Amino acid sequence: MLELTTLRTSYDAFDLGPIDLTVENEVLAVLGPSGSGKTTLLSTIAGIVDADGGMVTLNGTELTERPPEDRDVVLVFQDGALFPHMTARENINYAATGATPIDALIETLELTEVLDRNVETLSGGERQRVALARSLATEPGALLLDEPLANLDAPIRHRLRHELRDLFVSLTIPIVYVTHNQRDAAVVSDRIAVIHDGDVHQVDTPTELFAHPETPLVASFTGNVNVFRARIADHDRLEWSGRRMCAPIDGRDVGQSVQFCIRPEHVSVVQSSTNNPNVFAGTVTKSVFQGSSYNLTVQLKHATDPVRLTLSSRTYDRLELAEQEQLRIKLNTNYIHII
Repeated sequence: MLELTTLRTSYDAFDLGPIDLTVENEVLAVLGPSGSGKTTLLSTIAGIVDADGGMVTLNGTELTERPPEDRDVVLVFQDGALFPHMTARENINYAATGATPIDALIETLELTEVLDRNVETLSGGERQRVALARSLATEPGALLLDEPLANLDAPIRHRLRHELRDLFVSLTIPIVYVTHNQRDAAVVSDRIAVIHDGDVHQVDTPTELFAHPETPLVASFTGNVNVFRARIADHDRLEWSGRRMCAPIDGRDVGQSVQFCIRPEHVSVVQSSTNNPNVFAGTVTKSVFQGSSYNLTVQLKHATDPVRLTLSSRTYDRLELAEQEQLRIKLNTNYIHII
């Protein structure tokens, strides 16, 4: 178990923490934008950056004052530093303890074809995969990963998310996985910590975090782009831009000003006229093809802020939607979340 207790550090004008996190034998994804403190957090855990306060503990042993080489923690940076004079095979074998199933690592990370090539001839993605294999071959007590899939082509990245998840589960060690990619975080992790400006804003399971963000910042960074201001109108009603609609109020006070969010995939298009208070008329102002889906921006007649929704390509084609198309959308009550 990896424990961070009021851990903090600072440099220049940036302050990290204090941060309190506990990572069992699980994958904790640290999700945040560039400059949020993700890499600084990893470097502080690994001992590369000195902590100004707090503690780092691994399996009951305090590491805070120990040098990096005496922490039983492996940190793999985004560029994956390797020995340039060695082949990929030699780099991996250099770190191997003898007990780790190296062949399985090589197969999972798709390295069989490049094992006997000098690392200087490898692509950025190949070097990153070699660095990951080498780090796992050391059998560390904890593994810290800084954007391990960042340099990979989309098809390989998509597949490796799932295979890395299976691999990580088999390791039974604390793993901290830094990324700015929501899908990477959701697939590989048991829990996600959202970090911004050096502070952790929410820690939760991927399902809970994406469905019930605690702040507008967490909502927007997890793809919950529909965030609106409203007022509690009744025990089961929100007033939004002069319109009342159904929503799970969860004991909020009538008259209270709130913000609510709903994910784009939970906004639907309805074709028939209805008296449902959660159905609104609007105009498609933007339509973006995403391969298997379309992202639509709809300007409602009653509201200033547009609503964004995601439709499958099949649904989009069936509805024959186009920009400037008039339509009705429904904000599904069960998926409205009050922040």
